[in-house]
Amino acid sequence: MPLLTIHGPPSTFMPSLLSDLTARLAPLTDTPALDASVLIAHILDKSRTWILAHPELTLSAGQQAQLEESTRRLERGEPLPYVLGHWEFFGMDFNITPDVLIPRPETELLVEKAIAWLQKFKVPRTVADVGTGSGIIAITIAVNIPNARLLATDISPAALQVAQHNARKYHVLDRIEFIACNLLPDPSKIANPETKIDLLCANLPYIPTETLHNLPVYRREPTLALDGGADGLDLFRKLLRLAPAWMAPNSLILLEIESTLGAQTLHLARSTFPHAEICLHKDLSGLDRLLEIGL
Repeated sequence: MPLLTIHGPPSTFMPSLLSDLTARLAPLTDTPALDASVLIAHILDKSRTWILAHPELTLSAGQQAQLEESTRRLERGEPLPYVLGHWEFFGMDFNITPDVLIPRPETELLVEKAIAWLQKFKVPRTVADVGTGSGIIAITIAVNIPNARLLATDISPAALQVAQHNARKYHVLDRIEFIACNLLPDPSKIANPETKIDLLCANLPYIPTETLHNLPVYRREPTLALDGGADGLDLFRKLLRLAPAWMAPNSLILLEIESTLGAQTLHLARSTFPHAEICLHKDLSGLDRLLEIGL
């Protein structure tokens, strides 16, 4: 069905645009008014504040067609961030595609801890972002810690292309070495084979397979970036086995975790690093979200 009927020349006066779009999105989302205003702001290249302050806003015929196509994509089940092609994280705007996860506010806890730890040092530190996806962790750290040296890995070449685009956008591409590999690379494949990591960050796939198949996110975002195996810990085991050979003295590991797997992840970390300082941090919802391992 058409979104709105246009009468007259392009840039027709449409005072009910926002309310009509909100009504159309109501069956699709828990936040139809918010999503409608975000979508219209994207089409018009304006802020949401501007959209809400201008109920008399107008659309050209081209903008109307773009809005209709975007709305149809939402009705087919495509998430709004993919329709927009970008999403906010840590106050920054990241380009995304269906090849990468949609940035989520829970991951900001990891980034906050990482930046706070790195700010304690005056000399450059080496940071690894394992499973970088769109690059939000590595790039946010690079922007906030100008002297950090970074290694960002991902098994998906398509995801690395997105991350490299975002790094170029924020002028940090020359400070991040992107490597296609499963978790950590063969040292011979990186610029400095003698590299030791001071801070290892990872937001790995951590949803148990059976749980994932029953979630709305299944098949809407890349399964490769979500499926953590039978118990959600497959990649954590592999990474923690690899990590000791890479970590520098007095280094730190920060891992985002599935909120229901706090105890299991904590046990895994303690069995791998029996002498480390290990703790769990909760997110703003009071859920286990971040595993910290101090070596």
